[in-house]
Amino acid sequence: MGLSIATNMSALTAYHALGRTSGSMDRSLERLSSGYRINRAADDAAGLGISEGLRSQARGMSQAIRNAQDGISVVQTADGGLQETGSILRRMRDLAVQGANDGVLDDDAKANIQKELGQLKAELTQLAHTSKWNGTSLLDGTYQGTFQVGANAGETVTISIGDPYHGMDAAGLGVSSVDVTGKVTVPSTVVPAVSDDSGTPAAATMDLGGDYTTAGVYPATFKALDGTIEYNGKTFDLGTVDYTGATTATEYLTALNNAAAAALGVSSSSFTGSAGGLHFTGDVPATGSTDADAALLTPSYTGKSGASAAIPLIDKAIRLVSAVRADLGAFQNRLDHTVKRLSVAVENTDASDTRIRDTDMASEMAGFSKTQILTQAGSAMLSQATQAPNAILKLLSG
Repeated sequence: MGLSIATNMSALTAYHALGRTSGSMDRSLERLSSGYRINRAADDAAGLGISEGLRSQARGMSQAIRNAQDGISVVQTADGGLQETGSILRRMRDLAVQGANDGVLDDDAKANIQKELGQLKAELTQLAHTSKWNGTSLLDGTYQGTFQVGANAGETVTISIGDPYHGMDAAGLGVSSVDVTGKVTVPSTVVPAVSDDSGTPAAATMDLGGDYTTAGVYPATFKALDGTIEYNGKTFDLGTVDYTGATTATEYLTALNNAAAAALGVSSSSFTGSAGGLHFTGDVPATGSTDADAALLTPSYTGKSGASAAIPLIDKAIRLVSAVRADLGAFQNRLDHTVKRLSVAVENTDASDTRIRDTDMASEMAGFSKTQILTQAGSAMLSQATQAPNAILKLLSG
């Protein structure tokens, strides 16, 4: 190649080579210092897209693990409450067996046994309505929890504790009627409430047998009322009404209505009496009400069991609690396996993302060393190339 002053091609070639080498070394420095092979979309557009998807999936599964662990906490809290429920029921069974021993117990002794049974039933109900997790009731029959246990939509599991609107309280377990004193059950007839979803909203009604207006008869009929009415999540023990001072049928009925209003939150005229029975009318379901709302506004009556019938009632309740606890245990085991499965999936997903995004430090360091040497060599050759015009000056001066 001829000698030229206007254009030093050797210097330009060395300069361009040095620029490429310097750019490569800058990228190596960035990768080595950040630990990532992909620091911007231009580094690997396809790899970045795959990596971002993997990262989203891994983060979603990590959150799903925490969700599943929350579910385990819920189950453990509910199971703890049911464990105590079982203990209460076993004590109630002991008392029922004792109360059935008619050969040695008089009415006063049975009444004393019934006092403890009454307190235990009240504790069952209180336990069911106060067992909560993060403010959510677990044992009152309303709990139905859906847990997101996957990174994608639809990856959920659902658990219900007890039957809808029949929780683990005394009424839901069917032991409200447990009474060893042998009081008589009053027959009842119930017409369910109608919701707005099912037609024209209509109030539920309930009729209890007996004569509540005939002179000389109604005082004994009112005082003989016994059993429990459950309505809108509340209970009313008919045997607790105080008729002191009442002399007329209207006064007896007023005392009953006032007690019902305080216990159930209904109007003070919900009960009406006649010679043919006692009639209860509930509230009319609101506009837009559902069948579930109507079920809550439908009363149920539970009479007294007597000592002999109390034992099978409690046995049935114990079996129900055991079945619910078994369901909870199975659900907890399922969630345990879910956590383990997700943990492995997160590990494998992170490993895939690492292979795409992270820098191979050994390989990158080898490349960096190479570009570092080439940079030094390029700088030296550029220096040499810039000296080439000096030969032309010597030629001209010769």
